[in-house]
Amino acid sequence: MILLKDCFAVAVPADAGADGANSRRRFSLVRGVDILLDGNRIAKIAPNIEAPEGATVIDASRHVVVPGLVNTHHHFYQTLTRNLPAVQDAKLFDWLVYLYEIWKYLDPEAVYWSSMLAMAELAKTGCTLTTDHHYLYPAGFGGDIPSLQFRAASDIGLRFAPTRGSMSRSKKDGGLPPDTTVQDEDTILAHSEETLRRFHDPAPDAMRKVALAPCSPFSVSERLMKDSAVLARKYGARLHTHLAETSDEDDYCVQVYGRRPLQVMRDCDFVGPDVWYAHGIFFNDEELDFLAKTGTGVAHCPSSNMRLGSGICRVHEMLDRGVPVGLAVDGSASNDTSDMLGEARQALLLQRIRYGSAGLTAGEAMYIATEGGARILGFDQAGTIAEGRLADIALFDVMKLEYAGALSDPLAALLFSGYNHEVDHLIVGGRQVVRHGMLVGADEEMIRRNALSACERMYRKAGIV
Repeated sequence: MILLKDCFAVAVPADAGADGANSRRRFSLVRGVDILLDGNRIAKIAPNIEAPEGATVIDASRHVVVPGLVNTHHHFYQTLTRNLPAVQDAKLFDWLVYLYEIWKYLDPEAVYWSSMLAMAELAKTGCTLTTDHHYLYPAGFGGDIPSLQFRAASDIGLRFAPTRGSMSRSKKDGGLPPDTTVQDEDTILAHSEETLRRFHDPAPDAMRKVALAPCSPFSVSERLMKDSAVLARKYGARLHTHLAETSDEDDYCVQVYGRRPLQVMRDCDFVGPDVWYAHGIFFNDEELDFLAKTGTGVAHCPSSNMRLGSGICRVHEMLDRGVPVGLAVDGSASNDTSDMLGEARQALLLQRIRYGSAGLTAGEAMYIATEGGARILGFDQAGTIAEGRLADIALFDVMKLEYAGALSDPLAALLFSGYNHEVDHLIVGGRQVVRHGMLVGADEEMIRRNALSACERMYRKAGIV
């Protein structure tokens, strides 16, 4: 058991009330209460809870206590190719072409340590649940990528719902990646089913789930999209892909398929409440209405979209229409960090560029970073602090210099103020993953050294150092 004692402020779901006054605030703050965690659940929220014998007691009198943040799109392996000068100013397609020539040298050590690095950063910035979209399977790899990633998730302690990604179209087929980084579609489907059988846990409190994720409309065939949808639904798993990220993608789909990207997905039965897309910048009004009607989700990636100059996702309008929206850091070669709290701040500010000062409230930004993302990933019992819900909780210390003068609204202070986004304590499934800012189950210096070694090995093979 863990008892969070004398919480300074706890973010709980807001009661919208008869007039819907809090509908955009999303959270209410409760002060001075205790939270008792029993096993992997929140057992009780009340003042003056007596600590059960043997319970770990955490003094939360300095902390804003929030649901664990949820990351709905990432590419862990890209932590090894951050900030490369040749593509610091490149658009998406040019960026991909350059980086594929490095990524084709991924090896098992690189996958494991990049996964450790990405999840360490996520955990230290408040994330309790993440996915990953690993679609690159180099020839002669010599290991099982999902196994390596699930081992890393277990070592860090995060709840993990990755995708078995895929690419089948290489340069010889008119695609972007080298021939050695793609697989034939029968191999993809066979390994996808094996991964589902080994790792997908349909339980509501699962630590492991799997989704299937053909990379994009320009990297696989329609047949693979359709077959992946059938296979995922056979196992009760979800579906994911990149969609409507750039105007180039729109042009490609119209030229090659004679249809816009979302229509291609509709024709492949790659839509519905078990599907979410990364980015979704270029959906038109009719398409947004369709997403809302079908419950198809969108992973919003503000930093990546700004970094690559792709555009601004219409999150404000999506939320108004009822489109499911989650937050995502995207790959660390197009964001260059895995900072979940920082990503929520970016989402808040970017919507205001497009829609004005009320484009996104602090509560809405935190909602898509928590409950919104949990629902998209199929974890309806995560993302909320309430009795009976999963004990996935982040505690941010706000009794620090950078929050002085900001605590009239402690939850919003996490987004509007502060410059250190690190969590003080992180609890996943009732277990401490971060304690006083440091990982509990992994050596941070070992992660850094091994990730750097894997990075340098790839660079040497690619001839760029």
